[in-house]
Amino acid sequence: MRNIILSVLGIILVVAAIFLGKYIVDKNMAPKPTFKKTINTVFTEPILNKEIPIVLSANGNLIAKNKIELFSEVQGVLQSSNKAFRPGTMYVQNETLLSINSDEFYASLQSQKSNLFNLITSVLPDIRLDFPSEFNKWETYLQSFDINKTVPKIPSFSSEKEKYFISGRGILTAYFNVKNLEVRLSKHLIKAPFTGVLTEALVTPGTLVRSGQKLGEFIDTSVYEMEVSISASYADMLKVGNTVELTNLDKSKMYTGKVVRVNGKIDQVSQTITAYIELKHPDLKEGMFLEANLVAKSVQNAVEISRKLVVDNKAVYTIVNDSILTLTPINPLYFGKDKVVVGGLKDGDILVSKPVPGAFDGMIVKAIKND
Repeated sequence: MRNIILSVLGIILVVAAIFLGKYIVDKNMAPKPTFKKTINTVFTEPILNKEIPIVLSANGNLIAKNKIELFSEVQGVLQSSNKAFRPGTMYVQNETLLSINSDEFYASLQSQKSNLFNLITSVLPDIRLDFPSEFNKWETYLQSFDINKTVPKIPSFSSEKEKYFISGRGILTAYFNVKNLEVRLSKHLIKAPFTGVLTEALVTPGTLVRSGQKLGEFIDTSVYEMEVSISASYADMLKVGNTVELTNLDKSKMYTGKVVRVNGKIDQVSQTITAYIELKHPDLKEGMFLEANLVAKSVQNAVEISRKLVVDNKAVYTIVNDSILTLTPINPLYFGKDKVVVGGLKDGDILVSKPVPGAFDGMIVKAIKND
């Protein structure tokens, strides 16, 4: 019985081994799965070298080119005028901005004029005796003397002796005292030096104004300047007279200006140089924020491409043999915000105009011209 059982087990093991071997052989002979090879499609455009202007982008706020802060040089009560001294009030050139009461000062000036007139009158007899040839000019001077008008210039001296005589009588001192008071009197009336608008008013009619007190601010609304900072590496590109295109924040309006000054000093901290742009337009207001595009210079045999196409700042992908990507070295000339100006590419080279994910040198692609 034991022999029979062993024989049956042996037969079963042999049959199982046969089936297992057949299974393993069939599995190894099964065809391997095939994968469809994918070829990326890329957009291209031919290279055409030309003259490319280098445009530097900067921004800043407008400042009125002609702006003055109004200060009082005399003391007195501010008087009311035809126009209210309030921010936004327009004034034309030579129109009165402020008037400070000068009654007391005017009386003092008239007293000094009278004193000068009396001094000259008192020396006329001596002039007739000692300087008969000069008497007529001093008499004429007195006849033209009007105490209600500006004192005329004192007659010129014909000799040193006459000069000493007049000076010794205190006439020169009295004359220059009067002229000094006349200048001080004129400071009670502040006139507009140019046509513009009042942007700040710190006093009102009836206010006691003190000497040295700030009264307000007045600007010319016809011309503005904008200060922009440019990297010092482009300092040699900035030229006075260069045209500048400026836009507002939402790009809805464009203005044209020009570079009028370039600072000769580089900021040590930021390593930037300051340029000043002048522009005129009725829509402009002081404090407006604008973005400027300065045309610094032009480069020959260059092309402007997107910064996204540049690999490691030294190469771009081009197409050779109609289907093979290759890294082509370039010479970056200027990096802008979104664009870069490069040299080193030949006319007719096929540039990959849009970034290709996973691109590598020698990659097979399908090229489509970018319209």
